[in-house]
Amino acid sequence: GINAEYGQHQEDERSVTPSSEGSLGAEGEKGQYETELEEEGDKEAELDESAVKKMVGNLERKHARNQELRIKHADQPERFMDSEIELHVEIGNCMVIATQPSLYPVLVGSGGIKLIVSMLSHPNSDIVLGVVDLLHEITDPDIISEVLEEGEVLVKALISCQIMSVLVQVLEGLDEKVEDEAKGLHNVLGIAENLVEADPELADIAFKDGLLVWILTRLKVRQFDPNKLYCSELLAVLLQSSKGNRAELGRIEGIDTMLQALAMYKRRNAQLAEEQEMVHNLFDSLCLSLLHAGNREIFLRGEGVELMVLMLREKKMSRPPALKVLNFALQGDEGINCCAKFVDVYGLRSLFPCFMKTPGKKAKRGGFTELEWVEHVTSIVSHLLRNCSGSQLQRIVNKFVEEDHLKVDRLVELHLHYLGRVREADREIEDEEDEDEGEREERAYMKRLDAGLFTLQRLDYVILSVYTAGIASISERVRQLLNLKGETIEPVREVMRDYVTSLGDGEDSKTNEEKLNIQNMINQL
Repeated sequence: GINAEYGQHQEDERSVTPSSEGSLGAEGEKGQYETELEEEGDKEAELDESAVKKMVGNLERKHARNQELRIKHADQPERFMDSEIELHVEIGNCMVIATQPSLYPVLVGSGGIKLIVSMLSHPNSDIVLGVVDLLHEITDPDIISEVLEEGEVLVKALISCQIMSVLVQVLEGLDEKVEDEAKGLHNVLGIAENLVEADPELADIAFKDGLLVWILTRLKVRQFDPNKLYCSELLAVLLQSSKGNRAELGRIEGIDTMLQALAMYKRRNAQLAEEQEMVHNLFDSLCLSLLHAGNREIFLRGEGVELMVLMLREKKMSRPPALKVLNFALQGDEGINCCAKFVDVYGLRSLFPCFMKTPGKKAKRGGFTELEWVEHVTSIVSHLLRNCSGSQLQRIVNKFVEEDHLKVDRLVELHLHYLGRVREADREIEDEEDEDEGEREERAYMKRLDAGLFTLQRLDYVILSVYTAGIASISERVRQLLNLKGETIEPVREVMRDYVTSLGDGEDSKTNEEKLNIQNMINQL
């Protein structure tokens, strides 16, 4: 960079600076700072279309002069040193454009963006870092959201310059052992995040241009640092914004990379709050990746099920998010093999303690609410009952018989609790004043969901499954417990009928098969 390449010149400058500062008293410094602030204010006030064009022209001339001297005196850096410093200063002067985002189209139209992006390949890292700071500032989401049309012009111009591909080249060229370059790398990631937030379709381009691969490679570094945290955040953003990225993740061994990164925390907690945030980001990314059906088998082959079971058993900070991952991995027909593996590796031993007791402190629940904890655990049980068969299914059902049907007691307790919550929501809806019928139905449904309707449906699916499993003692215990509370099995029937109705009347064979299966169990009550 400038500091390294022109050390002697800067030594000369530093030899002058102390005496200059020493001549200023406290009042002199204050006057100097006030003058600088006033000048900055004047610059903002004076910034208009002609000023932006002049700014771009100055930058273009400084850049051209620097390039000319670099070529002419390639072996004599002292001959182009001054031009390099002048260029660096001119880049800093362009920061003021961020205060007037309405002028972004002028910046684009005058060729400013094309010029700025081209300087990201400058051989001097200080010039590159100055450009990175500038791009990070002008792509700030808060600024772009103020002027959507002008912001769109800026983003399209950056896309036309293959910005994502250029950013990846910058990432590959920075040395994180150098403090300034490590900070610069953080800002490069910030530019990528800003652009994806402005245009989510850029997430697909990010994969094609190699950003996803670079992030996964960076996550393989075992030591934690702020840039690893930012990589985990950006990975979650790219997967959230793009189904294509989720599909490609398995192909480029991204599932294995995340599992290896998370394996470090199966028996220990992350110490720093930032490191804990990174771990949760990786778990969220893993969940997003499992939405792509093809990744379930990759997760299975990578021993993802075994790792999650170990995390449940160890009861460290990874326990709650491991529940969430298993909920994603085991659901649907695509989760059948994962369900079988879960039972085979004695996952039931680690799962049912989570079912029997919800941790009282939110910290112990990994930030989950009580409702979310119960929802994840109960959903896993329901996936297992749906996807397992033969001896594996029998092992699950037998869990509700052991210890004098203790798990049936817990199941009915949870059913009554969430049934009461949903009924209370229904009463509140009835008390509300009449309004548009469509809005009322939508608000009523959302209110019931907030009260725990989905969790109640999962609980009642489990009741339905074990009640009709052919073990008389289970069904007798369910009826007995309900009778003690003045209830019957009828609300279970109603909840599950409503659930079947909510699945719709489509032609999807899998959905119709599930509806038929549930209806058959309802008929057996």
